[in-house]
Amino acid sequence: MKMHREGYKIAFVTLVVLLLLGAGLALFMPFPVLRYLLYLSFFIHLVWTMMFFRVPKRTVNRGENHILASADGEVVVIEEVYEHEYFKDRRIQVSVFMSPFNVHVNWYPFDGKVIYTKYHPGKYLIAKHPKSSLHNERNSIVVEKKPGSAVLVRQIAGIMARRIISYARVGDKAEQGVEFGIIRFGSRVDFFLPVDAKVNVKMGQQVRAQKTIIAYFK
Repeated sequence: MKMHREGYKIAFVTLVVLLLLGAGLALFMPFPVLRYLLYLSFFIHLVWTMMFFRVPKRTVNRGENHILASADGEVVVIEEVYEHEYFKDRRIQVSVFMSPFNVHVNWYPFDGKVIYTKYHPGKYLIAKHPKSSLHNERNSIVVEKKPGSAVLVRQIAGIMARRIISYARVGDKAEQGVEFGIIRFGSRVDFFLPVDAKVNVKMGQQVRAQKTIIAYFK
């Protein structure tokens, strides 16, 4: 397991700030027990920050018709909806909520080609909120396996998230299980699947990116 490159600067700044706070406590905090409790909280905060940016080493559950989870987390939505942004037709929406303790790196769900990307500024509603898919800061990526078999993957910022990072560009080759971005501090990922896709997860299920098959192409 390693730390994501987006986390180096944040971890360094966090360390410097905590060291300065620790020095201040050493000079001005007269209560030893409270001081050591604060030191412990600083250490826990630093470890959590570093763990947030962890990148696990996993074997990709590759398959020709597999649509793999792009994120770790809990399945919070499975329903047929009208997708307004790109397809403008009926789609099966599957949403995965990432808590602050989940891995937040995102990976491509299948092999294909990136045919659309768009970033949308927005609000920071709780990511489990049904309207977060339309009103929160978000980034949409459409990956096409072949004509008629495309999926929109939407990265959505949550109440704690303040930055969506996507490396996907139109024309890029999407390779199943390869990273395309990361979302900082609590968020969710929506998948808008073809209506004939066979969903392979259920509400409340915990899924793992690169491993769990959320659906199969027909």
